[in-house]
Amino acid sequence: MCIALFLWQAHPLYPFFLLHNRDEYFSRPTEPVAWWDNGDILGGRDGLAGGTWLACSRNCKIAFVTNVREVAKGPQPKSRGDLPVRYLESKMNPTEFAEEVVMEAHQYSGFNLILVDLCSKSMIYVTNRPKDDKALVSEVPPGIHILSNASLDTPWPKAVLLRSNFEKFLEKYGAGELPAEDMADKLMRDTTKADKTTPPGVYSVEFEYLLSSIFVEANTEQGCYGTRSISALSVKTNGEVSFYEKYLKESWKEHKVSYIMEQTGTS
Repeated sequence: MCIALFLWQAHPLYPFFLLHNRDEYFSRPTEPVAWWDNGDILGGRDGLAGGTWLACSRNCKIAFVTNVREVAKGPQPKSRGDLPVRYLESKMNPTEFAEEVVMEAHQYSGFNLILVDLCSKSMIYVTNRPKDDKALVSEVPPGIHILSNASLDTPWPKAVLLRSNFEKFLEKYGAGELPAEDMADKLMRDTTKADKTTPPGVYSVEFEYLLSSIFVEANTEQGCYGTRSISALSVKTNGEVSFYEKYLKESWKEHKVSYIMEQTGTS
């Protein structure tokens, strides 16, 4: 489970601004945000399957994925974390890669995938669990968007709360610089729970209740589960990228990586 709020082509200083929580079992091996072996991909890495939930590249690309809340069934499917990596390693633009993913979408459990190319100002949303017979692939319009474990911009209570609190920050800072680290701390560590009658009802009422906050903390029969990393990823109009991460590894740690995107044209 994860939740992401992002601002796309709707701010004079930031063509892209993202706040993101990754929720996972604490026992699952995970590597914090770092440059990968080839030095072209920056992101966290799942130590079990090898993929990522959120990463970016030197050449204008960003990708992140969330699962769709559903009860698992059937044989072990392909890892959804491979999808962002494949996009970032490819020479395809978001639309081209989305078309490739659709051809194999049935091989994965439910997912939501965001593909970004800053150079061409393109953002595409891909899902294999479309809501109300909508398209599997769609272009994301400029504005504020929320992605959790249902379709893009589904108004789950915690999504509505996060958007509302984010908008208050925007009102305060206007067209100026946004305090990304402060926003991550204040907005993404919110433990406010939804009313027990409002969650989607995929899991038990008690587990749904524990998952209904932006920042998740839960004890389950499989072990501790909850938010393991909080990220703020921003791209300025001059191509400056800042990737801040606060992550849990025995205790909470934090670090930040900055670089300039290579704006050499569309990919």
